[in-house]
Amino acid sequence: GLATPMSIMVGTGRGAQAGVLVKNAEALQGLEKVDTLVIDKTGTLTEGKPKLIAVQTIGSVVENDLLALAAAVEGQSEHPLAHAIVVAAKDRELQLGTVSDFASQTGLGVSAKVDGRPVVIGNAEQMRRIGADPKALDADADRRRGEGAGVILVAIDGALAGLLAVADPVRANAGEAIAALRQQGLRVIMLTGDNQTNADAVGRAVGGLDDVRAGLRPEDKARIIGELKAGGAKVAMAGDGINDAPALAAADVGLAMGTGTDVAIESAGITLTRGDLSAIVRARKLARATMRNIRQNLFFSFLFNGIGVPVAAGVLYPVAGILLSPMLAGAAMALSSLTVVLNALRLNTVKL
Repeated sequence: GLATPMSIMVGTGRGAQAGVLVKNAEALQGLEKVDTLVIDKTGTLTEGKPKLIAVQTIGSVVENDLLALAAAVEGQSEHPLAHAIVVAAKDRELQLGTVSDFASQTGLGVSAKVDGRPVVIGNAEQMRRIGADPKALDADADRRRGEGAGVILVAIDGALAGLLAVADPVRANAGEAIAALRQQGLRVIMLTGDNQTNADAVGRAVGGLDDVRAGLRPEDKARIIGELKAGGAKVAMAGDGINDAPALAAADVGLAMGTGTDVAIESAGITLTRGDLSAIVRARKLARATMRNIRQNLFFSFLFNGIGVPVAAGVLYPVAGILLSPMLAGAAMALSSLTVVLNALRLNTVKL
């Protein structure tokens, strides 16, 4: 009766030390059998914290002036990219003007007056609508998008003034972790709601991905996982956001980044508290080591019981006149339990 519970108890404790929280034994068992890892981009392969990486101006426009005006307007917005612009302006200790007449145009951008000057921020369509031709920045914008950045155009006083490039940096250890997972025999697929250009850029930066699919809604991710499972794959899903919850629940094993939302964590069988991809490698090593330890414990249990019980029952008495005394039988039982416990404790020494 101790064989499996002891291994699970020690294994989950060892996992907690390594930043891998296991909700149930089924998650460990499932992770050992997984052959396909589906992974979200934002917040999983990337840091999930967009940063301003470039400010580009046209003509006589001063870079800090452009950033200060844009940050003043974006300070009224709740968009994640807007926050990155505001943070960048604060880091440069720029003075932000007074904002009035703020307006948000869904799918286009935002506009406002800053100290009386009209400022419009958004995409190329937004620029065309106000008569600010974005062609002068097309080549630079395409280059930034190819690097995986989001491009925001800025017009001041009705004229195109420059662009802001905001990117979500790839996690420092992402490439190394993906390579380690591939060495473990896993097929790695990235699913994201972002556009294909940004997704491909992240895929190139990380390297080693078997497939990259972009422009997906939460239900699309869950559907793709269902298709993989229907094809015979054992699928683990790693994600951090509320948009990942359906996919985490649909997978054979859900892996939630500890830096993610409560909904994602609740939907997953395993939580990676440190929020880095190397924790997935550790989780898989833990699953393999724990399941191997369970099989060893079961072997020891069957060995002791397979020999001890028949002898205690007197199976050798008619042949060799051997009977097992109650004292020896009790000692054998204790030795069986001790062997199982000591073997399970070996999991504490497993290198993850």
